[in-house]
Amino acid sequence: MNLLGLSGSLRRASFNTALLHAARELAPPGAAIAIHDLHGLPLFDQDVEEQGDPAPVAALKDAVARADALLLACPEYNGGITGVLKNAIDWISRPGSARQSAPLAGKRVCIVGASPGVTGTVRAQDQLRLVLRRAGATVEPQGEVLVFQAHTKIVDGRLADERTRELLARHLHHFLGTLA
Repeated sequence: MNLLGLSGSLRRASFNTALLHAARELAPPGAAIAIHDLHGLPLFDQDVEEQGDPAPVAALKDAVARADALLLACPEYNGGITGVLKNAIDWISRPGSARQSAPLAGKRVCIVGASPGVTGTVRAQDQLRLVLRRAGATVEPQGEVLVFQAHTKIVDGRLADERTRELLARHLHHFLGTLA
């Protein structure tokens, strides 16, 4: 099973990117998680799209199309989904230059998220589910990984909190079970 991880944060010391790295460590046997960087992805612009997908967009669409499912690490900025993640979804919800189907259509998606706040990323994850459903993706499982006070659980770029590691491992196991 090949999962593609996308972090909605561009920050070098991102808690959400650290979650993706932890997920890669904790993935059950037979599951591989590749992480795709969203740096350099241009803002969605239909005029640009009509001229052909820019190289970073084409690479993202290809990676999403090849993946069996997606693992999205969703930060929360100002109570909502980040522009970085929304922009990526806007691009992958559209067919490519050759008018093949949109890579996100019908794709299974698992969401996790980390924030220094006390509610984790609950509002952003709710918004993300709405956007993904509208784009034709399927979000599973219904449970959530909401890493609150992430600065106390992610140390030096590593998810150090054992209880959170166990929760993330169970969440991934359950998600992969929905794919079988």
